[in-house]
Amino acid sequence: MKRGYYYLLIAFTTGFAFSSCEEDPDPVLPTPTIENVEIGSGNNHIGVIGRDFHLNADIVAGDKIDFVQVKIEPIAGETYASDWSFELTWEQFKGAKNANVHQHFDIPEDAVAGKYEFIIIVSDENGTTLEEKAEIQIVDPSDLAVDPILYIWMITTDQGDFHYVNETLVNPENVGFSKDEILQSDATIKNVKGDGKMYLLLIRKDLNHRPESMDAIDFSKVIVYDSFSHEDEQDVDSFGNVIYDGNGGFLRPAPEFKIGSPVDNNFPAEDLISGENAWKSGEYLFGVVYTNSTYDISLHHYFELDVTGF
Repeated sequence: MKRGYYYLLIAFTTGFAFSSCEEDPDPVLPTPTIENVEIGSGNNHIGVIGRDFHLNADIVAGDKIDFVQVKIEPIAGETYASDWSFELTWEQFKGAKNANVHQHFDIPEDAVAGKYEFIIIVSDENGTTLEEKAEIQIVDPSDLAVDPILYIWMITTDQGDFHYVNETLVNPENVGFSKDEILQSDATIKNVKGDGKMYLLLIRKDLNHRPESMDAIDFSKVIVYDSFSHEDEQDVDSFGNVIYDGNGGFLRPAPEFKIGSPVDNNFPAEDLISGENAWKSGEYLFGVVYTNSTYDISLHHYFELDVTGF
């Protein structure tokens, strides 16, 4: 009787031990996720030495974000003129469950041209890490097939003219528009060829939309003042939305656009300015967005202005 009880006790204890092991495995910690990654202007995966570099990513932490980091590392088997790598860490996202990482930073002047591995690292406060890898090309500005630059940007209002020259705003005081005022604007971009398209956009600041390439434009959130394109240009040249006839006139003048118009100038189909995009008094952005589709390179330039009368 005692021996039977002894065996029963052993069986029960052993079974409990196995059951405890099965019900208490090492916990699997949730890891961060990343979506909507854009690397370089228009997601072209090109970094130009000494120039601004664009990165966008939507991150959701497993628990909470600790830090976000990018690294640019040489690729095994590639040949480089000298050793170079790059690392940058952002800690401003610490403690957030999710974040839109929209960052701009300069590719250093001492960068070495070539193919590199671009690594986005998200470290979680729970101890997990996510790495997203892609290949990018670091290029010298002198090796670009096209190097678009916003050369001249003229804006005419009822109060007078103001303009940019080589991306510098001249007479910037009191920039604004009122309801029923007529806006005219022309922009010239240097160093282009092949195929490309330009948009001139008005955007309410509270819509939090600031596209940096043509593909990124959400037309439900913008008012198109003008759009114009060039096709199959063989030589590097200037391109603008206004074409002069050489005799003091225009083959294509700057469009006239009334502030408060019910439709915009998104040719060939005009879009209604209503709903989320309706006119309001407040702060707006006025911008030039250009994308060269032949060489996969974009530029953008914005300034802030006030719209009143609504």
